[in-house]
Amino acid sequence: MPDNPTERCHYLANWTAVKLQWDLTVDPAEQNTLTFGAAECPGTDVTINPVP
Repeated sequence: MPDNPTERCHYLANWTAVKLQWDLTVDPAEQNTLTFGAAECPGTDVTINPVP
């Protein structure tokens, strides 16, 4: 996980986008990380690119 808060938010947004785009599962530990990380990133958009 990046130390820089801005980079961390970008990383979490990309991580979430990949999970959603490919309909991947999330285990409880990963969900905790994503949930608590997202709480520190208000206003960060998650962009999902269409699958070709």
